[in-house]
Amino acid sequence: MKSWWVAVSLLAVMVGAAEAQEPRSILFIGNSFTYGHGSAVRYWRADSVTDLNREGVGGVPALFKAFVDQVGLPYDVYLETRGGSAFDFHLREKRAEITRQPWDVVVAHGFSTLDSEKPNDPTALLTTGRELADLLQATNSEVEFYVTATWSRPDLTYGDGSPWSGKTIYVMGSDVDAAYDRLAAEVPGVKAVNPVGEAFNRAIRAGVADSNPYDGIDADTIDLWTYDHYHASSYGYYLEALVVFGNVTGVDPLVLGRAECSGFELGMSGAQVEALLQVAHDELAASGVHLHTPSGLTMPTRPSTCAAP
Repeated sequence: MKSWWVAVSLLAVMVGAAEAQEPRSILFIGNSFTYGHGSAVRYWRADSVTDLNREGVGGVPALFKAFVDQVGLPYDVYLETRGGSAFDFHLREKRAEITRQPWDVVVAHGFSTLDSEKPNDPTALLTTGRELADLLQATNSEVEFYVTATWSRPDLTYGDGSPWSGKTIYVMGSDVDAAYDRLAAEVPGVKAVNPVGEAFNRAIRAGVADSNPYDGIDADTIDLWTYDHYHASSYGYYLEALVVFGNVTGVDPLVLGRAECSGFELGMSGAQVEALLQVAHDELAASGVHLHTPSGLTMPTRPSTCAAP
């Protein structure tokens, strides 16, 4: 009888361990700011994630997947993206993809100016953001829904005809962040905001990134934007993914270290990776995110490629 109880106990432990390792599902919903337009990130490691639109995208979701794999967190990563879209498009055209399963986590953002017809007007974002949150909760009442506040666009800051023309590069990112903060405050289904635009601002203020790509890039700084001064560069998307990673998992981005594999594969120096990790850490800490380091984790000290998906 005693041996029977021992066997049952061991089985319970084994089952518990297996359940603890069950992957969490995460869906990214967005546009070109998620799929990485204008950069090497767009198709990077697309085979490590599931593109529900079958367009071969890796993008920010693939970077997130690389980060969680390196720290030993099991996630199944999916994405549903369409260029130039806001929440209304996904609700109207991609409802089947969004509700195909009860996601554990969803990360989403709308159009870069909040409203393509009325720049800097959060009205549509608030309405459709609530509708998206309700739809996700109808599929899984326990879903963790994060919204991503995107970055300032130099083309709208240094160009004419936008609400941000002639203002500092920081203003647009802060305006967008304020709109998403309002969404999170007004809609109980939104868990938190990924402060990506404010992380871009922090990188500039810290001297990690250049503030104006139109007048050249200062020595020892990076360009967060690609050739159109609208979309992000690989550095910008990398910072976006770090902020999302830290906010969703609670793991401190600093644990990835300067030898983090995807930064190495995308051609970044160890110093550049380290600087972007620090920016992500600092912005998340300033936003009140409690970050931790997984116990027993040892990261490589020399650059290495990511493990095969």
